[in-house]
Amino acid sequence: MEAVKKQLVLNKGGEKYIFRYESGAEAELLDCLVRQAGDERTSFDWFDAAVLSFKLTQSLIGEADRLLCKDMPDPLQSFPDDGEACI
Repeated sequence: MEAVKKQLVLNKGGEKYIFRYESGAEAELLDCLVRQAGDERTSFDWFDAAVLSFKLTQSLIGEADRLLCKDMPDPLQSFPDDGEACI
């Protein structure tokens, strides 16, 4: 099975930073963000790295939720007919 190709994009002023990676290579992407933030030749800084790492984390959480909940019934339909919440 071929890895899913993904990307993170940051628009900063007139610059655009595009980081492409394959699903499963998130650790390598984080290493790349750190190297880029430490490179004084670009305007990409530690705040930018933090923003993109946050976006990456949110994306991974969303993927995990989809995987964990794909076989679960619709949560809005899981309440008993009498209207009481399940506790």
